[in-house]
Amino acid sequence: MKKRLKVILQPLLQGLESGEGTYEYRPIHRKILIVVGVLFLVLAAVALYFSLALGELFGLLSTLVFASVSGLCLVVGTLGSDRAVARIWGNR
Repeated sequence: MKKRLKVILQPLLQGLESGEGTYEYRPIHRKILIVVGVLFLVLAAVALYFSLALGELFGLLSTLVFASVSGLCLVVGTLGSDRAVARIWGNR
């Protein structure tokens, strides 16, 4: 299943995993990235709830942004290589 998801999400991961040279990676970076992804997912759910409860369609924009950031963090945190995680953190 993980290999299949990596193939499907290859265009997203390829840009982050490319490059040469050294990078600084610690395993805690991956764990924090996953936690941040979950927090943004909760934030997206709360934004969606309040947007629908108040009838404000413009609130769906914030839901889309939070869900996109959450998806990126969760995909890189779970499927990405060590280099991709380091690139998200800005360590090159």
